[in-house]
Amino acid sequence: MKRYALKRLLGMIPLLLGITIISFGMMHLAPGEPSVVGSEFNPKVSAQDIERLRTYYGLDQPLYVQYWHWLERLAALDFGQSFSSDARPVLEKISERIPVTLWINALAMLLIIVIAIPIGVLSAVHQNTWFDRGMTIFVFLAFAIPSFWLGLLLMISLGVNMQILPISGIHNYNWQSMNWLEQQLDMIKHLILPIGISAIGGLAGMSRFMRNGMLEVIRADYITTARAMGVPESTIRYKLALKNAVLPIVTLLGLSIPGLIGGSVIVEQLFSIPGMGLLFYEAVLSRDYPLVMGITVIGAILTLVGNLIADLSYALVDPRIRTGSA
Repeated sequence: MKRYALKRLLGMIPLLLGITIISFGMMHLAPGEPSVVGSEFNPKVSAQDIERLRTYYGLDQPLYVQYWHWLERLAALDFGQSFSSDARPVLEKISERIPVTLWINALAMLLIIVIAIPIGVLSAVHQNTWFDRGMTIFVFLAFAIPSFWLGLLLMISLGVNMQILPISGIHNYNWQSMNWLEQQLDMIKHLILPIGISAIGGLAGMSRFMRNGMLEVIRADYITTARAMGVPESTIRYKLALKNAVLPIVTLLGLSIPGLIGGSVIVEQLFSIPGMGLLFYEAVLSRDYPLVMGITVIGAILTLVGNLIADLSYALVDPRIRTGSA
């Protein structure tokens, strides 16, 4: 197991390097530069001023030289300084925003697991019933409706018209004057819509995946043998079948992490949540290259670590994975 874990860990290094090369190249292919954005319509900014800014940022150097200098700083865990007016360290700006994003993604993942697995199991056990058909319709709707459009509908209905839930931020303006319990309740109310929107797509896919896996296991030969031996149906469904049907979900959870992190950009922009997704959106608009690359690297590491944990978890329950016999 240790050898398999070390092999997977070492394999992450070239993969992360490839992600940074592609991201760095694509970022510089986008039109506009930090020295130009915001100054193209300013008559007081001359071409000489823009060129001095390009030299200051190192943008006058060849692209491979810029990447090499950035990679040297990254090796020393230095993500550089932001190109924004505050010129703060990139790592400092990310560290302020990343806890909110991680909390939303973790709670969305927990919501997916708690709801999707029971729905998938019940749909398989009660195949072709009204419940199964209803869940099938829900899955298709969840995949078809864009998350930002659904978020806008819920904001208008629940936030503006009914005024049941807040529609922006993570706490109220008078949050500091509240006691501890009121602060927690206020934060929960603010996070209901963002977490729900983040989880809706994964919830639909996970429940359908669980249903198909459960149906496949129920039809296996050893389940038929257990029934012939008189094993109670509840034991067959919720002990023998469920234990094996839930194993592929471990891998699927690891693959769901990139979608949740990527979806944070939409959710945080929609609900004005000061997380890493909103910070990434603002950095892209301002062509803040160090900040964009810093967030990209952090997101890539979180994704790779999530996939590594999923692979190791699967290898623990299936020795063929770590021995390479499957």
